[in-house]
Amino acid sequence: MPLDILPSVCPHDCPSACALEVERIDGNRIGHIRGARSQTYTHGVVCAKVARYAERQHHPERLTQPLRRTGDKGVGHAAFAPVSWGDALDEVADRLTRAAQRHGSESVWPYYYSGTMGLVQRDGINRLRHAMRYSREDLTICSMLTGTGWRAGIGVLRGVDGREIAKSDLIVVWGGNPVSTQVNVMTHVTIARRERGAKLVVVDPYRTASAEAADLHLAPLPGTDGALACAVMHVLFKEGYADRAYMARYADDPVGLEAHLATRDPAWAAAITGLPEDAIVDFARLYGCTRRSYIRVGYGFSRSRNGSAQLFAVTCLPTVTGAWQYEGGGALQSNHGLVALDRTLLEGLDVLDPSTRILDQSRIGPVLTGDCRDLGDGPPVAALFVQNTNPMVVAPESGLVRRGFARDDLFVCVHEQFMTETAAMADIVLPATTFLEHDDFYTAGAHTYLQMSRAVLPPYAECRSNHDVVRALARRLGADHPGFAMTPLELIDHTLRASRLPEVAEFPADGWLDCCPPFETDHFLDGFGHADKKFHFRPDWAGLGRDHALLPAFPDHVAVTDDGDPERPFRLVAAPSRSFLNTSFNNTPSGVAREGRPTALLHSAALSRLGLADGDRVRLGNAKGSVVVHARAFDGMQPRVVVVEGVWPDHAFEEGVGINLLTSADPGVPRGGAVFHDTSVWLRPA
Repeated sequence: MPLDILPSVCPHDCPSACALEVERIDGNRIGHIRGARSQTYTHGVVCAKVARYAERQHHPERLTQPLRRTGDKGVGHAAFAPVSWGDALDEVADRLTRAAQRHGSESVWPYYYSGTMGLVQRDGINRLRHAMRYSREDLTICSMLTGTGWRAGIGVLRGVDGREIAKSDLIVVWGGNPVSTQVNVMTHVTIARRERGAKLVVVDPYRTASAEAADLHLAPLPGTDGALACAVMHVLFKEGYADRAYMARYADDPVGLEAHLATRDPAWAAAITGLPEDAIVDFARLYGCTRRSYIRVGYGFSRSRNGSAQLFAVTCLPTVTGAWQYEGGGALQSNHGLVALDRTLLEGLDVLDPSTRILDQSRIGPVLTGDCRDLGDGPPVAALFVQNTNPMVVAPESGLVRRGFARDDLFVCVHEQFMTETAAMADIVLPATTFLEHDDFYTAGAHTYLQMSRAVLPPYAECRSNHDVVRALARRLGADHPGFAMTPLELIDHTLRASRLPEVAEFPADGWLDCCPPFETDHFLDGFGHADKKFHFRPDWAGLGRDHALLPAFPDHVAVTDDGDPERPFRLVAAPSRSFLNTSFNNTPSGVAREGRPTALLHSAALSRLGLADGDRVRLGNAKGSVVVHARAFDGMQPRVVVVEGVWPDHAFEEGVGINLLTSADPGVPRGGAVFHDTSVWLRPA
């Protein structure tokens, strides 16, 4: 059979945005996928999920044609009948129009997230939203807390080139598990260890695969990382590791910070974090004596009510030691703000009406059930158009989400690749292309490349891309914008030109353009992102979010978490698994086989107190409900911590509802954000 190797880009919700080499077989199928060797961050490595992407691309359960629901919500395929594309789109347009006529245009809520990170296919739904004055969407579910915390000190959403990890002498992975979720980080860690003898430290509430590989693992209680960071800085100042000359030039108030930290010593932090005092001191000394220290800041510890404050505290560390000034030193959380793209045409920003309301995507449950804190004096949401996400499972407080979708007066259209739990609640389901079947371009969180990919395969069956569906609806709705008349490549080309970047014809042939700034800019030696060019130890929390009153002037432990009570003594971490990515891949045979079943990792002391043995069924619960999973004895964490890995499909649970039944839709401070790892629960034998 003819075999081609074609370039592409991984579209999934992962910072790595890997450059790919795809085997195309006979023009219609794919074989193996490998990391592209010529893209120096991907470095020829890709995760196992994507390497086996043929399982997902050619999965027998992919949607093939538009469907209209004829039975009960939530049943799945058996409750739907095929319908033509024309009839399906006509019905969607009619129902959106009727909702807007009855309740006003803001009663329609286009809802999306990062099932694809491609800028054309993901963000084009906003062009339709803005042209029609539909309700806007606050994108809080993943990166709001991290972005707010990072900008608090640094002022701009970029950090030191991830490839410099290979030139570091100490890598600190704080709140992440790259062995499972960002394998390319470990590629560069391995190089640093081999060539420089670098040390790896992992800070995470439980002994992940990354922690297993580390030289040192610190396992604080969830929600206490800010206290740990403050105690480390206390030691840095007290024992002479602080670079006062660097801070005098590049920071706003190092004197005030040192005075503030005088009482935040390791004994104070030990009482909050549950860590031994000497472990905190040892880590502080290791970090302080290593100039080339690189902190790879993860997402996990930000998913807490105090997540932005915690992340901000961690970003202060390289400023105290001056690590930013050295090759292989500094920190990185995300580089999505590195490339200044003009998104006007992509998102229809030129027709945005700023008076239209904004609804919080993380609070879709309260929104759909009429919570006045979200709706204000506006209309109820009467119609949803969903792309790139599965909120029935991935959104917090899934019990409320389920109640909202079950409303008889709510019209729902879902554009999807599979019959997800959300699609099963829809009135109309439209089949969607995968990234291998359409054109797009991508920024990245983990590296400095702007990447473009062309379709590798023709669309499967009757599948259509997000862009095609959005512009087909726009025609029917009378939405007027030049972006609706363009192809994806024309949109990309216009955006590149408007952003003063190489146009499509001049873009590198392999599809990846390195946008890494000069060393002085990359390391903030020509100034940080604030107007005064300094790192802010005293952040302007009021300028970052409305709920700022609880946040202190300097980095600190912010005690606003759900820290439990005698009835709910355990702290739940709903962590990612190695084989799933949100709900993507949780239906692939190899992924399900590797993960097994929904499982709670419990400390042996907790198992003993409950009278349970390894493998027994255990019920986890709080006021929102309860779920049953199997217990696994695991002593790689503090006894109060319980970990359930992976966003499993609802049907994998005994009672048909997943772990996000227990998580809260409360927003993190000050700007909002989902708090998936800030949940207290009780445990009982099932």
